Amino acid sequence: MKNQNIGVFSIVDENEPVPGCTISGEILPGAISFSLAEGTDISAESYPAPVIQYGLSGRTVLHDEDENTEKTVAAGDLVIKPAGRNIGVQAPEDSVYLEIALREDNVMNQVVKAGEVFKLKELVPYQDGKIVNMDIASNDGMKFVVMAFDEGTGLSEHAAPGDAIVFALDGEAVIGYDGKEYLISSGQQFRFAKGGLHSVKANGRFKMALLLMKE
Repeated sequence: MKNQNIGVFSIVDENEPVPGCTISGEILPGAISFSLAEGTDISAESYPAPVIQYGLSGRTVLHDEDENTEKTVAAGDLVIKPAGRNIGVQAPEDSVYLEIALREDNVMNQVVKAGEVFKLKELVPYQDGKIVNMDIASNDGMKFVVMAFDEGTGLSEHAAPGDAIVFALDGEAVIGYDGKEYLISSGQQFRFAKGGLHSVKANGRFKMALLLMKE
């Protein structure tokens, strides 16, 4: 994970919009953060495979030039941009979002339809005494999953099979990493590196997404 610190951080805080500018930067291989100042845009482009867009702050408007439709993606929203469609992005206000490039051999969860906008944290429910898990997209090189932890549940210590980022979506939890404990709350992220021993313990009910890059 080049030039990135391990631990709790905020993609939004690290990518504050600059007036009149658009800014992008890779945070993991195949995962790019975008920072768009109010009134800026990214010209329509198409992709050879679907692309996940996850809103982190503000809101953007996606214009599908092929279908002549518009969709608004707010903070907390997820949309899968279909392959082969010319889609532009406009920012009516300062906005930060994440793009995750998928592959043609990607396995998609049928609950999440391409082109539809979802609240990521609403894709999985809480269940008493259990952890609910949903794979959004996966292939041999990556996995993007959302999880809901009931109070007192958690994941025991295990080694990370690749570089990863946890996105806290609701509530808070304690992440154990290489012998240290870190409190993470809704809206924050946590980086960990391949091979890092880590655990998750929910403080009350907690939801998170995990982006794991295995290559």
